[in-house]
Amino acid sequence: MTLNRRDFITRTAMGAAGISIAAAILDFLYAKTENTDKELFFKLALSQFSLASQFWSKKLDPLDFPMKTKTAFGIEGLDYCSMFFADKAKDNTFLNELKKRSADNGCYNLRIMVDGEGVLGHLDTAERTKAIENHYKWIDAAALLGCPMIRVNVEGDGAPEEVAKAAADSLAKLIAYGSKSKIDVIVENHVGISCNGGWLAGVMKSVNDKHCGTLADFGNFCINRTKPEAQTIDAYMKTKCLEEYDRYKGITELMPYAKGVHAKSHTFDAAGNDTETDFYKMFGIIKKSGFNGWVSIEYEGGLFKMYAPQSNYLDDDAGVLATKKLVEKAGKVA
Repeated sequence: MTLNRRDFITRTAMGAAGISIAAAILDFLYAKTENTDKELFFKLALSQFSLASQFWSKKLDPLDFPMKTKTAFGIEGLDYCSMFFADKAKDNTFLNELKKRSADNGCYNLRIMVDGEGVLGHLDTAERTKAIENHYKWIDAAALLGCPMIRVNVEGDGAPEEVAKAAADSLAKLIAYGSKSKIDVIVENHVGISCNGGWLAGVMKSVNDKHCGTLADFGNFCINRTKPEAQTIDAYMKTKCLEEYDRYKGITELMPYAKGVHAKSHTFDAAGNDTETDFYKMFGIIKKSGFNGWVSIEYEGGLFKMYAPQSNYLDDDAGVLATKKLVEKAGKVA
């Protein structure tokens, strides 16, 4: 391929039709390109949530995410979080500016991770329909940005098999809507029953569509958690996990459907290893699966430090760099 990444994204960003742009970038992002780092079998991205404390404290503008990611960390893949620009899904001026800044920094727009738009595994049809329709605007936003996919959640209350049917129904409808602009729909093991790797893999098998897949996260496998005192981030952070699904088993189950991976981290030991997850074991599983796409760093310790300044968590930037170093070490020996 002779067209370099920056020129490609810059040229497509100049087009008038958002759908045709998305289609072109979709083909480019999914192309079997050769990694610039011969020792890594994957490409490196950053989850916007890694800088959550900076966005919520207004120290960092969402429009500056591309520049920050490239200049501070040397990372090109951008994993956006809808929560940091929740009121901008239909703001074409904002989205076009974000796309321009991504292109200017030679970055890739990978996906928008969508939260807070309703329960896609809800057993009430009316509630589920509302949630499905709430996600449409984010599919449109992804098309304008040039992201080939959005990430959704499929939690729900009720019998696991009934929630799975409801989730599959929601995903099928979102995939149908996304097909108009060639936007895929993927699911993260994130909250509630979706943290059960076997259950989520079963949903993927039921949907059975190449335009659906998983965003396999190293750390989101808590299947029984205490209830938060309020529906806020800080209240949720005070909850405790009572039961966890085996994370290595879960990643193994999710990788056959994976269109992305989150290398989740919180704290590190003196040797630079994550204190909760064996990254070397994880990357062995990932490589064995044949995955060679984008691995996104998702460091959450900075958010904890924002609420507990005297804690031992690293700040956002230091945590991202520590995770990047570990990801690169583990990836090279996998």
